[in-house]
Amino acid sequence: MRGIADWSGRDVLDVGCGTGFHLPRFAADARSVVGVEPHPPLAAIARRRVRRLGNAEVREGSASDLPLDAASIDVVHARWAYFFGPGCEPGLAELDRVVRPGGTSFVIDNDATRSTFGAWFRRGFPMVDPDAMEAFWSAQGWSRERLTTAWTFDARDDLEAVVRIELPTAVAEEVLAEHPDLTTVDYAVNLWWRRY
Repeated sequence: MRGIADWSGRDVLDVGCGTGFHLPRFAADARSVVGVEPHPPLAAIARRRVRRLGNAEVREGSASDLPLDAASIDVVHARWAYFFGPGCEPGLAELDRVVRPGGTSFVIDNDATRSTFGAWFRRGFPMVDPDAMEAFWSAQGWSRERLTTAWTFDARDDLEAVVRIELPTAVAEEVLAEHPDLTTVDYAVNLWWRRY
């Protein structure tokens, strides 16, 4: 992301920030960071995470109704939150409203066309059409960087717990049985981005 739009000295928004895991990393260099989270229990955890940071805050709100002023943000980060292709147009309109001219938005999602996890994802969610997703984002004026990451776990139990969260139960049990010794999984993602 930094290679596309560095957030040093800029105002950052993390949409769907969850427990605020990424907020301190952005706050280390940004002028200000706002995490927006629709679920009050997660927002409360995120607030605790940033309570000692003078340049970070968490607000409750949704991607389709951001609690921010117009043209108040330079860099937006949304990781596996709300922006899953068709249907997210209200959130895209909100990004148009809150991002300053010259700003950049980033959306990170699964790349189901490659990697071990991508194959598992296709099995668990066959209704997701990667070609339709690419067409949607391209039609909205977004660019894509394909990235390969990995999940690496010290304990098999940890990997199993995450797989069971990420995939439907039957598919999770199938893939875990097929890979009984696995503790590292290659994981392809799409980094969608747009300048304003």
